[in-house]
Amino acid sequence: MVQQGKSAPDFQLPDQDGRPLKLSELRGQTVVLYFYPKADTPGCTTQACGVRDHRADYVKARAVVLGVSPDPVSRVKRFHDKFDLDFKLLADEDHEVAETYGVWVKKRMYGKEYFGAERTTFIIDASGKVAEVLAKVKPAEHDELVLRALAGLPGGG
Repeated sequence: MVQQGKSAPDFQLPDQDGRPLKLSELRGQTVVLYFYPKADTPGCTTQACGVRDHRADYVKARAVVLGVSPDPVSRVKRFHDKFDLDFKLLADEDHEVAETYGVWVKKRMYGKEYFGAERTTFIIDASGKVAEVLAKVKPAEHDELVLRALAGLPGGG
């Protein structure tokens, strides 16, 4: 997993509208990069709607939020539109970025093993360094933890 204090690996992924977004283009801004397992599932919906509902807090902290899942653009778009999300969702369909960040892990459900994205958030400072890693975040606690971490950054809200 990408560690705190290290440079955040650059990547380019399509957003919910199919437009490419490159992480390095956001240099100079604080980025909340969160990985979630699957669009439009209960936990992922709780997490995404939490970010949407705390928009003013993220704006105050001057943070750009990006959600990343292994879903295709079409599914990410439906999820984004269905819940009127006001931040970008990125489609990492080949899970290359999740692998690079170390969050593509073996999981187990109902006795079956499979690989999937682990719910993890990376807070990336304006210089492109990982300021905080929040691993295995519970959806309902996500915003509280992220906003507390953002408040601790230089110039944070």
